[in-house]
Parts: sequence; structure tokens; C-alpha cells
Amino acid sequence: MPRRPVKRVPQLLAILVLAVTTAAVWAAWLGWDQHRDVHPDGSVTGPYEAWQVIGLVLTLLPPLYWAASRGYVAGAVLGVTAGLTVAAYVDWSDDSSGLFMVGVLMVMAGSLVTTVGATAVIASMKKRTR
Repeated sequence: MPRRPVKRVPQLLAILVLAVTTAAVWAAWLGWDQHRDVHPDGSVTGPYEAWQVIGLVLTLLPPLYWAASRGYVAGAVLGVTAGLTVAAYVDWSDDSSGLFMVGVLMVMAGSLVTTVGATAVIASMKKRTR
């Protein structure tokens, strides 16, 4: 019986470490860019460029791999998803339209699906090499 709580501690630590790391990576890649670009034809884009989002995703792959390859599958999925969701909420909560929660929910759903897929691939690759 005592082994069960001991097994949960590393999983909880993985969730916490990945959530904090993910929020910090969001701040580094996306947190500083808050302006939208208005083009000559009147269209508006932004505030993020594609290279910023690609950089965010590529920077999150090593910590995700670290957690998933060590068997902290729930930590990898929940940590990254929670970190991205909280970071998006904090970054976008000053939106005057009130639609920022739609974006936050989309970030949550997209990051959940993506991290589940990536974690499953990493975990299955690790099992094959053992």
C-alpha cells in the first residue's frame, strides 16, 4: 500500500515542472508581442508571427520528451496543457471583446490533443527500444 503515494509524487512534480516551464516558454516566445499588424489593404494580422509559434512548439518538445520517456505520461500531458492554458488566459484576459475565453478553450483543446498524440508516440518508441 505505501508504494501508491510515493509513485504519485514524481507524477505531480512532473506536472508542476512542465506547467511552470511551459508558461515560461510562452512568455519568452509570445508574451512580449502584443501589437497587431495592419496591412495596406486594411486587413489585420497578429499579434503572433508563425515563427514565434513554431519556436514555442519546438522549445516544448524536449521537456515533453523528458517526461514521456520517463513514464510520466500524465505529467507530460497535463503539465503542458495546463501551462499553455494558464499562459493564454493570463496573456489574453485583457481582451475587451470578451471572446478571449473561446481562444483559451481552443488552446486547451488543441494542446491536449497534440500532447496526447506526441506523448503516445514518444512512449511507444521508448517501449520498443527496451
